[in-house]
Amino acid sequence: MNKAQFVELVQEHGNYKTKVEAENAIKAFTEAVIEALVKGEDVSLVGFGSFAAVLQKGKTGKVPGTDKTYTTQDKMVPKFKAGKGLKDRVAAGK
Repeated sequence: MNKAQFVELVQEHGNYKTKVEAENAIKAFTEAVIEALVKGEDVSLVGFGSFAAVLQKGKTGKVPGTDKTYTTQDKMVPKFKAGKGLKDRVAAGK
């Protein structure tokens, strides 16, 4: 599903009059989640899932075919964990 199809789906389910209103709702949701994660806060939506920013440890590896090695830095990355309600609905195919 691409963005345009998703906007139409949100418009239908959210009873928005125009696609612009639906797209603004999606943008507001994503911006709010991003802002919360940047601040280090978790976002939990009961039945849907939770968004969190977690620390990903740096790694050391070897470049294939050479003796060169590399090291990555520790960084914060977004993580989503699906809630039970979402898992159950997807498993049921509804």
